[in-house]
Amino acid sequence: MNETTIGEIGGEAMVSPNDALIAPNRKSFDYVLANPPFGKKSSMNFNNEEGEQETDDLTYNRQDFWATTSNKQLNFLQHIRTMLKTTGRAAVVVPDNMLFEGGAGETVRRKLLENTDLHTILRLPTGIFYSIGVKANVIFFDNREANPNPWTKEIWYYDYRTNVHHTLKKKTTHFDDLADFVKCYNPADRHKRKETWNAATNPEGRWRKFSYEELKARDKTLDVFWLRDKSLTDLDNLPEPDELAEEIIENLVAGLDSFREVLAGLNKVA
Repeated sequence: MNETTIGEIGGEAMVSPNDALIAPNRKSFDYVLANPPFGKKSSMNFNNEEGEQETDDLTYNRQDFWATTSNKQLNFLQHIRTMLKTTGRAAVVVPDNMLFEGGAGETVRRKLLENTDLHTILRLPTGIFYSIGVKANVIFFDNREANPNPWTKEIWYYDYRTNVHHTLKKKTTHFDDLADFVKCYNPADRHKRKETWNAATNPEGRWRKFSYEELKARDKTLDVFWLRDKSLTDLDNLPEPDELAEEIIENLVAGLDSFREVLAGLNKVA
């Protein structure tokens, strides 16, 4: 069996097997690009008094976190923010529920809007980063120093989901599919962006901005859409039958997984 070493022999290990969420990172970084593990709850296994193995939700009580929760997506997002330098930048893959979930999710979103400049959200079709049927987004934010006023002034959305059909096998996503997003993002100077959406001249534009005040008025959710789903009104715009069947299967499997999570939670209560 061949062994692979990451880093220099005898030097500091580049990859740690420890739980990254337990404590703050010893270093801070200029950039963090992350696709955190999918799954709503962190858990740990232990043996009870009868010697039987049980699983319990794992929460992280850290003073540098905005909210104490067992939701590991929220915990990884908070951890990533603590890893950034004051001028650090991050791009993080998150599932849809991160944009609208209440409780700890609402707290983390509010703090993220206040303490960082959350400037861009890329909305993606199902099955690109996570398991089949799960819709993902990439959020882009810049860390900032403490300030009494929210740092986020506006959020730019790129909707690469509505009327876009990809599958995990036959119609996968490629870099060229996101070329228009990169152009709209304008990495050379993101402060000189231009919307492609216009209510009068281009209502189908995928690139649109919303002010902080507009988003606050939407019941504190960042789950925003404006494009019309053509498949609901135009039968000629439906995907090919095999693509449609694969998409239906993906959604059914995702639904079953959600029901299994609910059942597991009910069994714990019982």
